[in-house]
Amino acid sequence: MGGAPRTIELKRVVVTGIGVVSPVGIGKKPFIEALLAGRSGVRLIERFDTTEYPVKIAAEVKDFDPLTFIDKKWVKRMDLFAQYGAAAATLALEDSGYPVQEDPYAVGALVGSGVGGLYTFYDQIGVLIEKGPTRVSPFFIPMMIPNMAAACSSILLGLKGPVNATCTACAAGTNALGDAFNIIRRGDAVAMFAGGAEAAVNQVGMSAFAALRALSSRNDEPTRASRPFDAGRDGFVMGEGSGILVLEELEHALSRGAHIYAEMTGYGMTADASHLTEPDETGEPAGLAMTRAMYDARIDPSEVDYINAHGTSTPLGDAMETKAIKASLGAHAAKVMISSNKSMFGHCLGAAGALEAAATILCMQEGKVAPTINLEVADPACDLDYVPNVAREADVNVALSNSFGFGGHNAAIVFSRWHG
Repeated sequence: MGGAPRTIELKRVVVTGIGVVSPVGIGKKPFIEALLAGRSGVRLIERFDTTEYPVKIAAEVKDFDPLTFIDKKWVKRMDLFAQYGAAAATLALEDSGYPVQEDPYAVGALVGSGVGGLYTFYDQIGVLIEKGPTRVSPFFIPMMIPNMAAACSSILLGLKGPVNATCTACAAGTNALGDAFNIIRRGDAVAMFAGGAEAAVNQVGMSAFAALRALSSRNDEPTRASRPFDAGRDGFVMGEGSGILVLEELEHALSRGAHIYAEMTGYGMTADASHLTEPDETGEPAGLAMTRAMYDARIDPSEVDYINAHGTSTPLGDAMETKAIKASLGAHAAKVMISSNKSMFGHCLGAAGALEAAATILCMQEGKVAPTINLEVADPACDLDYVPNVAREADVNVALSNSFGFGGHNAAIVFSRWHG
């Protein structure tokens, strides 16, 4: 078509609902209470016999009953990661009161996952080996594929707008939020249920990540195993769960009198283009993702009050993120508060960024910053303010949340306090 290019006036986007299924609590209230109290959800694994496994600890979701959120017929057709995602989406819907049925084509879902249906994969490969190919479940593929947390949330909640999934490893949850943010900004949806879901605490997940030497082996002290930025960190602790936010166009939220938690104002991403699993040690690409997010939000680095760090508790990752923060924020890096929720609920892979976004927003609401627990011995390579061990009262007006994934995916998002 000819003529002048169309000019798009970007919409403003706010957060009006929060749904959480996590190792430290199900629902936003127990979740944030545990984080502010510095309570770890890491324990010895109870879900399977770990006798022959080198790593015996993880942050498992406790007391999760999918039938509380999902009809029995559907539970049987959903992998655990999709159950977590649909449950968190249901909680987010209840929290937001969003009127989906008024215009279901105006609201969608975008839910990331790093590995998808690992439980289904493990179970059905066992069936194939033990009983043969004719006994494999017809639901194997639709239960395993990573888009099913988004798809099942769409089906169960009646969301007929844009529905998609990100699969960018440990950055998937943050990428999902950023992509949903842009969908609303350009006017392709009024609201999006966005976040991440993961369930990889099983025999395959624990074996594979242990083989990579990515996991902490502090089996004798589970609650102290995840120690981001500490000199004694030896790897991450596997976590699981789901975080879903309701992102909504500002004017629509105001018109229906919705409670607004915060405004989402910026999104940036880059790639390391260097290694399958290890980050670019210079921190330059990750730092640029943060810079792009701040530029998108139209803020100066000096305006950032708090950074929810990726902070995995790996030797290379935490040192790299420290460099990235310094590269992006310059002199202000020494003044900003930084903490890692993974010290308490482990690394939830594709769900991590979404759970951390929920934590960031709830901390803004509470006027406190959750701590980085188990930070006991200073590391010269990690010399910033990581809010060690005890929550801190703070007036957070602008916050960054970082996620970095295997393959070199870097993502950062910005939330600003809603002043009404």
